[in-house]
Amino acid sequence: MNIPETTVHQLIDNLTRSNRSFALYRLPWTDEPILILQKEGNPEIVETLAGLNGKEGFIMAPFQTSGPHPIVIIRPDKTAHGWDEISGVMKDETGLQTSSVPALPNVLEAADEKQKYTETFDLFITPLKKGEFRKLVLSRQSPHSLTPGFSPLNAFVKACNSYPRMMISLCHTPVSGTWTGSTPEIILSGSGTEWHTVALAGTMQMDGENMPTEWDRKNKEEQEFVSEYIRKTVKKFGSKLKEKGPYTARAGQLVHLKTDFHFTLKDTLHLGDILQELHPTPAVCGLPKEEAYRFILNSEGYDRSYYSGIIGWLSPKGETTLYVNLRCMQTREDKALLYAGGGILPTSEAEPEWEETQHKMDTMRNIL
Repeated sequence: MNIPETTVHQLIDNLTRSNRSFALYRLPWTDEPILILQKEGNPEIVETLAGLNGKEGFIMAPFQTSGPHPIVIIRPDKTAHGWDEISGVMKDETGLQTSSVPALPNVLEAADEKQKYTETFDLFITPLKKGEFRKLVLSRQSPHSLTPGFSPLNAFVKACNSYPRMMISLCHTPVSGTWTGSTPEIILSGSGTEWHTVALAGTMQMDGENMPTEWDRKNKEEQEFVSEYIRKTVKKFGSKLKEKGPYTARAGQLVHLKTDFHFTLKDTLHLGDILQELHPTPAVCGLPKEEAYRFILNSEGYDRSYYSGIIGWLSPKGETTLYVNLRCMQTREDKALLYAGGGILPTSEAEPEWEETQHKMDTMRNIL
């Protein structure tokens, strides 16, 4: 993907410092950027995922909905496909006003990150070994200094060129701040009666350009936990369920175990109800779901914000493409916060899990 001409480039970067709401994204295996731009006002806010029933727009939903982190809907006042159309839309967007966006939270210095992660890992592994949970997901955030003149659009284009298999996004609202991500995980996509979701869990590094395919017991168990939950949930809402997998799927310099679930929906005006049931999946939370969710909120030690939430285009009467917001970062001025996590089972060990989060954060580090 090429970078657009200088004026449009600057205008899109300026949008990330403005009081406007927009999303720029590119779907996997395409080379077409799509712009969703709201002309004025704050994005629409809904209190629950079920509140998305019948709504259309670009969605950002957090891991935990709260006052500081609501579910937001960017209204598609202007939609453009490809740089030529985007240029035509953006050339009308001069005189943008700078907005006061949410401040980035204070985080640990890099030298203290591993110690804090290890301490939190110990909190997670204890109830797992006691059999209180089948799986928990432990995540963390890490600060990264940005170079002077950092361009969010440059980062977006570099991610598009580096990660063709992933959904790439650059999203900004005065409510949520600015987020860039590169996620491999669909939570819900489809149109009409034909719909799709995935179970994605287990992680290994690529061996150069060779894709490893031999998975250990821990990764296989983790993936099956997620598949089992997705399977049961989909059957509540859909019919004619078909599965493909698990198989090894590449995402940047990592590979995961993936199972596709294709199913039929008769009612597309209640997609929010399906999302309410699916989110958070065991891939980002744990099992049993409700107990794991409360444990994470009480024990993880930081606010995930929009990391491991939902991001993408929602259209009950058209094409929906919603993803889990993974391999992402929040940026403001001279700093970025990178996010990553991994599934913890009773057999897990702290050092390999720490390294897994490092490798996942490299997805964003590599475009900075």
